[in-house]
Amino acid sequence: MIVSSHVINYSSLARENGLILHTTVTIGYDAAWRQVHSLLSMAAERTSGLLREPLPFILQKSLDDFYVTYELNVYTDKPLEMSKIYSELHENIQDAFNEQGVQIMSPHYEMDPPQIKVVLKERWYAAPVESPDDPGNKG
Repeated sequence: MIVSSHVINYSSLARENGLILHTTVTIGYDAAWRQVHSLLSMAAERTSGLLREPLPFILQKSLDDFYVTYELNVYTDKPLEMSKIYSELHENIQDAFNEQGVQIMSPHYEMDPPQIKVVLKERWYAAPVESPDDPGNKG
């Protein structure tokens, strides 16, 4: 089957050109697109395992009824760590948007909530999570 199938060697491609990874978020029209681009870039900068060159880039994939769909594209030369990199990138996206009070509208947006739906920084380490600043935390 391998002989007759099209096989992509991600390890080889990643060493030569870098492997491109991408993820999407949907953000309401009340957030300035320039701010969204900046927050996505900030999340990419915070993520380990990504290449600094070529630079990450953002595409606005669609203008939907209630939100804009943004796609963040980044490069890595560590294809075997893709799952870990994606996980860390998504964590950093959530943190960057929460820090600035910008609500991520994924996966489905139906109406404006009475209060913005972000996790305030003072709740990032709510029990049972240990804060990295906690002297008893060895983790």
